[in-house]
Amino acid sequence: MVEYRDNVIRLLGSERAEKIYGKVKDLPIIDYHCHLSPKEIYEDKPFCDISEIWLAGDHYKWRLMRGYGVDEKYITGDASWEEKFDKFAEAVGYALGNPVKDWVAAELMFFFGITTPLNKDTAKEIREKANAVIREKAISPRKLIEMANVEYIATTDDPYDSLEWHAKIKKEGGLKAVVAPTFRVDNLVNAGAAGYGDYVGRLAKVCGAKIAGLSDFEAAIEKRLDFFVANGCRFSDVGVAGFPSSVAERGEAEKTFSAILSGKTAGEKELDAFKGYLYVYLAGQYKKRGITMQMHLAVTRNSNNAMAKVCGADSGFDCVGNAIDTDKLTSMINRMNDASALPETIIYTLNPTMYYTLITMIGAFRGVHLGVSWWFCDHKRGMRETFDRLSELGHICSLVGMLTDSRSFLSYTRHDYYRQCLCDFLADNSSERDGDAPVEVAKRLCYYNAKKLLED
Repeated sequence: MVEYRDNVIRLLGSERAEKIYGKVKDLPIIDYHCHLSPKEIYEDKPFCDISEIWLAGDHYKWRLMRGYGVDEKYITGDASWEEKFDKFAEAVGYALGNPVKDWVAAELMFFFGITTPLNKDTAKEIREKANAVIREKAISPRKLIEMANVEYIATTDDPYDSLEWHAKIKKEGGLKAVVAPTFRVDNLVNAGAAGYGDYVGRLAKVCGAKIAGLSDFEAAIEKRLDFFVANGCRFSDVGVAGFPSSVAERGEAEKTFSAILSGKTAGEKELDAFKGYLYVYLAGQYKKRGITMQMHLAVTRNSNNAMAKVCGADSGFDCVGNAIDTDKLTSMINRMNDASALPETIIYTLNPTMYYTLITMIGAFRGVHLGVSWWFCDHKRGMRETFDRLSELGHICSLVGMLTDSRSFLSYTRHDYYRQCLCDFLADNSSERDGDAPVEVAKRLCYYNAKKLLED
């Protein structure tokens, strides 16, 4: 049960947990995976309304409103911010047990000093108070980042991205936090998807070179990777639905890619093996450059075709996918490892039924880590399940730590939510005989493990 004491959300169940938490609660935040806009960070325009900050692009909140039966007009439609806020407040007020309710309370407390619970009866009062703070303090993206004590932000960026906003942020030098790009390869590896040929053409254009075969394609990828690294990139990511069943040999991959370039229809088996080839090839390139590879598994994208067409991607219509065949994943990781091409790797699953097989597979390879509770799993019970399974089957210290995975600048309170869940777990699984071990583990999982990835 979530408690509220001293105007702060408390997930801590014992004095021992409180003591551990006290040692880590003020550590800086390293947000090594998020979807914040570098353009918005650079421009740093003051916000006008808390409704805008909360509801302009947060699909967690949109899903909650849809689940409550709110009409789409008040979610992504043309209703006013006030109308949208009122509908959201009503939905949150009755969302007992949903983590969004707790995140909202934490954000109101931390950023605005508001301790009144949000519901349909308090909506007007809270919106007016929050907006008064926004005006008085000229609340902007950078101010929220600084208030949250954020040290590092890894945005999510396509390989063809110009990274102009990252360059501008770095040149200006006015932000304490480092803002760096992530090499997100969903469009690059998703061969066979509609418009894939056009995507290859776009990559060729940004590289200023013709892509006539696989060697040209790889040269373009490596050029873009070097460009990303020059702009501070330390992480890659992939999060497409499904997972390759096999890995093509180079000659087979060349044939499939040539068919794609010529507009021919490649078979599903060939496309699947070509995707596998790209996964392994990219891992080797990451290894050479010291880039940490992230894999987000077991997600189904844009399940509601009709609504996805209206609202676009990343609008709250993704869902948990089937568990990935861990044997296929193991085979691929093993192939990378055999070729000395396995980079530091973080593997997330949206489907927690994978934990047992996934954690035991991860334990067979050095430098491969379980990803923190992701998306539909980043609530109190989901985090506890991750801690339980990882500590039982592997080593709790192998967990890199928390990230926001968010498009909202207010989401940094999720790090505190995670830290409290972690400290409660550590208190329950230790005693005075363990000395300073629980505090040391907490420090690593809240900050130092992620910090190490930036320093290695």
